[in-house]
Amino acid sequence: MTEKKDRNKSLAAFEHLLTIMEELREKCPWDRKQTLESLRHLTIEETFELSDAILENDLPEIKKELGDILLHLVFYAQIGSEMESFDIGDVIQSLNEKLIRRHPHIYGDVEAKDEEAVKQNWEKIKLQEKGEKNKSVLGGVPSSLPALIKAMRIQEKARGVGFDWEEPNQVWEKVEEEMQEFKSAFNGGGPNINKEEATAEFGDLLFSLINYARFIDINPEEALERTNRKFIHRFQYLEKAAANAGKKLDQMTLAEMDRYWEEAKNRK
Repeated sequence: MTEKKDRNKSLAAFEHLLTIMEELREKCPWDRKQTLESLRHLTIEETFELSDAILENDLPEIKKELGDILLHLVFYAQIGSEMESFDIGDVIQSLNEKLIRRHPHIYGDVEAKDEEAVKQNWEKIKLQEKGEKNKSVLGGVPSSLPALIKAMRIQEKARGVGFDWEEPNQVWEKVEEEMQEFKSAFNGGGPNINKEEATAEFGDLLFSLINYARFIDINPEEALERTNRKFIHRFQYLEKAAANAGKKLDQMTLAEMDRYWEEAKNRK
């Protein structure tokens, strides 16, 4: 009974949101002015803010940011309705149909014994849905994705149709091979370095590292962002400690800065 009440409460809240959205489009000058294109960059910003909240494990902030993204989804659907193209019901129904279609192990007679089988089925069904329009397995990877995330998605999609290494040690051997190639050709740098060739080799090395991270179930984007945040935290400690000692970073030796850096590393 409680579950039914909670569902009804959620549905009522969602219906209220749709009503508010309609009123804003009618009465608010800013909301009335917005288009699909004008909302795009704001939606991207909201998505990154949600990502920050998740990385910080800030549940109240996650709830807030989810609300902001839901607002954008409803906003797009309202504009679509005004254009007589689609409304929020069409969006949800299309999603429902896709989820059922891509989970035949739940809603059909297909067997999927583990997560990997589910992923492979998903990619195969997705490719079938594209038909003649785009038969490439990689066709669904957005071209505007950041390069690190794009590399991971490309590798995941290739794996979905069986194109992948078999063992982690094989992937690591590829990492070592790429590292050695880069080191042999460009170790020491120098003014005569072929930057174009170096860039290509470094890209190969990064791609192989991302592949290995994926293979051992590490999200490389999350790993790098955690390191970014760790560096920022330690560097800001270094700045503060130097200021408290009456020093400026650009007037300190590297050895002096390193002492504060080690202090920052030992702080929780």
